[in-house]
Amino acid sequence: MEKKEFSKARQYLGKTQSQMAQLLGVSLKAIQSFEQGWRNIPVHIERQVLFLLASKKSPPQKARPCWVIRKCQMEIRQNCPAWEFQVGNLCWFINGTICQGQIQDSWLKKMQICRQCKVFQTMVPPLKTGLRL
Repeated sequence: MEKKEFSKARQYLGKTQSQMAQLLGVSLKAIQSFEQGWRNIPVHIERQVLFLLASKKSPPQKARPCWVIRKCQMEIRQNCPAWEFQVGNLCWFINGTICQGQIQDSWLKKMQICRQCKVFQTMVPPLKTGLRL
């Protein structure tokens, strides 16, 4: 997650820097550092922010699970944590999901795939510069 995305996420959530620090369990200085680009945003913070965004944005009625959207075969479904825990709209949040035919165990690689996926785009509002929330 880039600094501008983090800042837009905080604004979308309607939180001050101080409130965001409390919500994420970090210092105010950490939030300021993330937004200024002085510190990289750790994976666990990015995950929390994305989860909060998805929770704030109400999912569409009767949202189809990822395995339906991605047309996963039953053999793949049965080995995927998203299927096991029946969280087809939060597949992007869970490490070890099977996407594009292989287990996605690296958060960075996983998010490169997820950000292009309809499931993620349905659940998390766009945060790239220039897009409105």
